[in-house]
Amino acid sequence: MEIEKYITSGILELYVYGALSEEENKEVYEVLKKYPEVEKEVEQIEKGLLQLSGATAPYNPEKVYNRIKDRLHFSEDKKVIPIGRKRTNWTAYIGWVASVALLIGLITQFNQNKELQQQVVNANMEQQLLEGKINVAEEDLTKTKSLLNVLRNKDIIQIPLQGQKVDPTAYAAVYWDKENQIAYIDVAGLPTPPPGKVYQVWSLKLTPLTPTSLGVLDKFNEDENKIFAVTNVNESEAFGITLEPEGGSESPTLEQLYTLGAVES
Repeated sequence: MEIEKYITSGILELYVYGALSEEENKEVYEVLKKYPEVEKEVEQIEKGLLQLSGATAPYNPEKVYNRIKDRLHFSEDKKVIPIGRKRTNWTAYIGWVASVALLIGLITQFNQNKELQQQVVNANMEQQLLEGKINVAEEDLTKTKSLLNVLRNKDIIQIPLQGQKVDPTAYAAVYWDKENQIAYIDVAGLPTPPPGKVYQVWSLKLTPLTPTSLGVLDKFNEDENKIFAVTNVNESEAFGITLEPEGGSESPTLEQLYTLGAVES
């Protein structure tokens, strides 16, 4: 027998892969016993196959062997000739490796797409937040300019409101645009009202004392400027600010009168 041609014929690979018939297995086994160089070649083939499979997945010889037996419908009563080692199904492993590679590729692409989508969402949110801040800044600037124009108007009547017994350190001011019937209430000198309470602005006639509500400052905590515009159609002789329950009161609670100031004649 020409051993080199036998080795290069490919039959040893088929023997390792478990793809030969029972009769062919017997023939190869006889050659293995007779020629050590053939047995050595078989060992090299198995070694190379195990290295390839070990690089892609944890190797479990017993599990692989049982899988090969199931696929080829081997059984003990067929008396397949062993050579003292298990054989691996090369074709099955190649398919398995390809499937794993494809799955990994799909998962990687999915994660990349998901990450890209999240980046787009974050970018859109940041842009919307920035646009919102710009809009708020522009609105605040417009409001500030408008207030400055009002306060600088020579026809505006300024009425300082002094702190009263409940809080002598408190202070406020009213800028009354009598022609346009608008009063601007500056309450930066008032403490933050406690929960469940609001400041209420009153227009007062002094003789007899007649209070008229100009409204509640229920946005006190939200307004940074602490300047509120209220309609005032009254012939006011004084202005006062009291602390009232949420929603306001029909008449002022004098025990909670924070500031008071009279209009100069």
